[in-house]
Amino acid sequence: MVNPNDIVFDGWDISSMNIGDAMHRAKVLDYHLQQTLHPYMKNMKPRQAIFDGDFVAANQKDRADNVLHGTKWEQVETVRSNIREFKANSGVDVVIVVWTANTERFCDIRPGIHDTAENLLKAIHNNHREISPSTMYAVASALEGCSFINGSPQNTLVPGLVELATENGVFVGGDDFKSGQTKLKSVLVDFLVSAGIKPRSIVSYNHLGNNDGLNLSAPSQFKSKEESKKGVVEDIVSSNSLLYQRGETPDHCIVIKYVPYVGDSKRAMDEYVSEIAMGGSNIIVIHNTCEDSLLASPLILDLVVLAELMQRVHIRATESFESFHAVLSILGYLLKAPVVPEGAPVVNPLFRQRAAIENLLRALVGLPALNHMDLEHRLRTQGKVKPGDQSSGVSSDEELHQEL
Repeated sequence: MVNPNDIVFDGWDISSMNIGDAMHRAKVLDYHLQQTLHPYMKNMKPRQAIFDGDFVAANQKDRADNVLHGTKWEQVETVRSNIREFKANSGVDVVIVVWTANTERFCDIRPGIHDTAENLLKAIHNNHREISPSTMYAVASALEGCSFINGSPQNTLVPGLVELATENGVFVGGDDFKSGQTKLKSVLVDFLVSAGIKPRSIVSYNHLGNNDGLNLSAPSQFKSKEESKKGVVEDIVSSNSLLYQRGETPDHCIVIKYVPYVGDSKRAMDEYVSEIAMGGSNIIVIHNTCEDSLLASPLILDLVVLAELMQRVHIRATESFESFHAVLSILGYLLKAPVVPEGAPVVNPLFRQRAAIENLLRALVGLPALNHMDLEHRLRTQGKVKPGDQSSGVSSDEELHQEL
């Protein structure tokens, strides 16, 4: 894997503030750490960014003093030029683009606009209003042979983009960094449903005071985030047909409020009300203070490291080797609303997502997958039979599988 210390950063921002001053404005890091870092960051300045006020809250326009102008295609071409320039000047081998910017509203996906790569490129040339800035960055990335990861909840990865990524041999991944409340929810709901406890009501309340919270105070941007946060329980609920009838789901309410004073220290409060045996009820209430940016930042590094590794992996599924699907679903462990190839199941339980990564990495180094059956430790001969002992008839997890 790539050493995170070897990653070189560059990027775009609608605000012209240098990274050192932006760090002061965000008030995330300890003051003394800010003072130590500022001399190293003050000369780092973002490139001019694509900005469309129709896709973000109106309150973001005050920051937008560093934006690209021209047609949508001209802006895509500028981003492509920026990527080429960065790669040449930095000397890096691989460029991966990650959307860490504000949540956009959902774009209205339309036939003839977003459905194929050809139509998507044509729509950008025609300056179509339903092509979002995040999709424009993703298109520029694909055309430059760079993988793209969407760290926000909007529907950036439209069908035409997936086709374009496939044509150019790159990956797209998304959606929305999974760092705090939703990560905990994916674990807790999986535990409850697996234990035969039936969640009937899930209410998740958040308030935060950073710029993300300010942007999410607008209804259309909140809607994108609401959909991302709600989706995490769907496949977990549908996995237990004894608890839930077809189409039955818990009442699930998401609330996000903007409270400037708390800054980046997001407060997350959840109430889970579940049915248990003999008509009883179980209520779990959780208060979680999430340092929003500090929880999300390591995910960005992990996503880049994992995506870069997957670009070098080829698997012989039939007679020839092939790469992973353009929609890199293995990244779902780090994302709230995993985007998967068409027809593939969506997996949200956190430990199943982690097991998929772990077993894939084991396969890359020639080790069998872990299934945690540990049958050699559950027999009467436990402690007397060692894995690999030919007299036992059990030599490995792989042979266990074959024997059974």
